[in-house]
Amino acid sequence: MEQYIKKYSVLDRFHVSRETYLDFEKFILQILKKNKEINLISKESEVNIRYRHIVDCAQIIDFIDLNDNMCCDLGSGGGMPGIVIAIMMKNLNHSMKFNLYEKSYHKSLFLKDVSRKLNLNTEVIQKDIFKLSNLSSGTIMARAFKPFPVVLELVYKNFNNYKNLILFMGKTGKQTLNEGFKEWDFEYKEKKSLTSEDSFLVNIRNIKKKIE
Repeated sequence: MEQYIKKYSVLDRFHVSRETYLDFEKFILQILKKNKEINLISKESEVNIRYRHIVDCAQIIDFIDLNDNMCCDLGSGGGMPGIVIAIMMKNLNHSMKFNLYEKSYHKSLFLKDVSRKLNLNTEVIQKDIFKLSNLSSGTIMARAFKPFPVVLELVYKNFNNYKNLILFMGKTGKQTLNEGFKEWDFEYKEKKSLTSEDSFLVNIRNIKKKIE
């Protein structure tokens, strides 16, 4: 087990506990097992799952407002970042609840099973989030979900109340943000990714649609 824990050393700056790393390993075992049946992650990324997926998700932890009592993951899929952050919060003894929105029946079952086995404070909502309204959350997060303008529109229209929106940006992220400003006003902070030289994270607040 120690050789696996060393693979998380880049997260030491966040003071992650040993118990958290052990839960990450349990989560990984569940992903790799289920990935043989349904597509949770690409087969190519299985060999580097700790760095490519777990560390990549965990690095958003300092964008999470610990004063909030609710967080939601849009299109949670295999539980990234939702399950990863829920694991971290559990081991911080934080009572934050995580709403995991995933319309796929099989992926929703996986998320429920993992949440039960790891004793996580989650609710898996197997519905099309685009058909829901009057939603509320503290932090909203999404990874590899929908194009940037679609996510902004979703949060603006479907959430009555939220604190911030965390997204993962790739090498074209700057261009994506600039394109977004053509139709939207928003405040944001960015942070360089720990897992990719070409990527960064954005923490977005106060999304407003520009008047045409």
